[in-house]
Amino acid sequence: MSGPEVPIWWDEPADACTNMAADEILAAEADRRGGLVVRLYGWSPTSVSLGAFQEIAAARGLEAIADVPLVRRPSGGGALVHGTDLTYAAAVPRRHPWGQSAQAFYDAFHAALVAELRGRGVAARQHQATGAAAVNPEPVLCFDRRAAGDVVVARPGAAAAADDPKIMGSAQRRLAGVILQHGSLLLRANAAVGPGGRHVGLLDLYPAAGLEESGLAEAWLGRVAGACGAVAVRQATGFRAGRRPEIAARAARFQDAGWIARR
Repeated sequence: MSGPEVPIWWDEPADACTNMAADEILAAEADRRGGLVVRLYGWSPTSVSLGAFQEIAAARGLEAIADVPLVRRPSGGGALVHGTDLTYAAAVPRRHPWGQSAQAFYDAFHAALVAELRGRGVAARQHQATGAAAVNPEPVLCFDRRAAGDVVVARPGAAAAADDPKIMGSAQRRLAGVILQHGSLLLRANAAVGPGGRHVGLLDLYPAAGLEESGLAEAWLGRVAGACGAVAVRQATGFRAGRRPEIAARAARFQDAGWIARR
């Protein structure tokens, strides 16, 4: 199979500020290459990423995450507890078809994951908005929210239900000439935070499904690339390799208390 390539970088877990800095640089890489780019990574230590437009007081007021390192993402959405998830950052130039439709970019990743999981026997689907009145105030944590297109899974042996666990959500930000999208695939509940910050993960729900993180992710991203007529190509080294000085310099902004508490 041939076609345009979508580079996929796998990085080792890093601290929160390093990860956010690397993702902003990834966005610039999408503009330079003129197409979709993707980075997969983990977090160490357990951290919380706050959406760009969230009020910091609401997050600081949650006892379950009170002692967890906090970073503010450049992308929107709700707060995410990281450490037992697989995070992805993806970026496209605005001239790309997905750069012209926020929902299309969002759905491309979520629909591909649903298709891959269903092919592996997991009862996954994209959440459908019901038109019910919005909860006000909106929950702080992303996995306490439901947005149209979020990936949810039915509990094994049970019919689909309105409270089925959410296992992946994504959020975006329009930067100069580029769309940056973050998403979190929750694999397991995170025991490093209090009960109010823990959410059941995919591997908790389907431990016998033979789901292996690397193989699942590569098949899923192969579907994503195929949806835009391209081929996913795993890179030989991580994205951070060779970019460490630039990432470290940019990480200083994410470490700054003024940036974290800007809202």
